Amino acid sequence: MPVYFEDLKVGDGFDTPGRTITEADVVSYAALSGDHEPLDFTAEAAGLPPVVPDLMVMAITSGLGFRAPAETPQILAFMVFDLHMHLPVRVGDTIRCRIRVAGMRPMKDGGVVVERRQMVNQRGDVVQEAEYKLLVARRPRE
Repeated sequence: MPVYFEDLKVGDGFDTPGRTITEADVVSYAALSGDHEPLDFTAEAAGLPPVVPDLMVMAITSGLGFRAPAETPQILAFMVFDLHMHLPVRVGDTIRCRIRVAGMRPMKDGGVVVERRQMVNQRGDVVQEAEYKLLVARRPRE
């Protein structure tokens, strides 16, 4: 069942399923994006698992939002995002995302929904936070 702007309210939200990041994920991401930041691939020299690129974490948690049990809103446009990195994510970490509606503003044919997202590792540490502004469809008039 589609979810429209009118179906949402501030405070609504859900937690996504988790996903464990593998070395193959990082290699595939680097091949696709061209992101070959040395920091991400040389942590092993310090005896640590490799650091996962920050934008890869954001992309994975964005995708996890569409695998969650809740129905996703009828998004017309992805308007803005503001991303803050707090802690590194390493190969072998399992991440999930807490998604909450933080604000809403109605418009003629849709509405702006502000989502706050916390990307969390298996220890419960917030590794990234983001604010997404989405243009969401209003319920069709009958």
